Amino acid sequence: MEKDLSFWAVIPTYNEAENIPLLLIEIEKARPGITILVVDDNSPDKTGEVVEKIAQDWPYGRLKILHRPQKAGLGSAYCEGFEFALKNGADFVIQMDADHSHDPRYIPDMVNKIHDFDVVIGSRYLQGINVVGWDFRRLVLSKLANFYVRAITGLPLSDATAGYKCLRKEVLETIGINNIHSNGYAFQFEVNYRAYKKGFRLTEVPIIFIERRGGASKLGKKVFFEAFWRVFWLRMFVR
Repeated sequence: MEKDLSFWAVIPTYNEAENIPLLLIEIEKARPGITILVVDDNSPDKTGEVVEKIAQDWPYGRLKILHRPQKAGLGSAYCEGFEFALKNGADFVIQMDADHSHDPRYIPDMVNKIHDFDVVIGSRYLQGINVVGWDFRRLVLSKLANFYVRAITGLPLSDATAGYKCLRKEVLETIGINNIHSNGYAFQFEVNYRAYKKGFRLTEVPIIFIERRGGASKLGKKVFFEAFWRVFWLRMFVR
């Protein structure tokens, strides 16, 4: 039965031309037959054009790209990607970053778990601290952010802010993609929280998170500010 199920990987990109070619190969190796959707925000480094060229020789047209006119945020990129995937027959959607911090070798672990759960999260903290390449300050900030999110929302996760996950289509259809309002870091825990409040089954698999191989991080003060107040908004208004 698994052969008939459609798995999609949705990957937002902005200036990831140096990272994306190898990542695409690694994803296909980890899950042969997966459909990969790149959502590019008009990257100045021509990431979109790189993907277009690769797609010409990709088997069975399973590498697709959405070109967006400008940089419009992580959350909106994922939402557009989710909508496209669902409209085109996806049964399961894997969301992941383009910078190799989310290693495709964990995709089989997520696929194995998703048959018994609705959301599978790649956790950096399920088995201790599995992060490579962060300084002490960033690690402390991440752990504090996780504690803060879990304390307010009650999410039963070791890594409530993780961005590497696999979701059943029913989760996205039920929570309503148009209802997701966060557009930065907060997007990650908003999806988890909405799924949790709807009674879906969440679980985690351990991963090792490796800091990006190339390019620049896109985190900034605006992203952290949105995350800070969005936690309270979700707790008060999402049922």
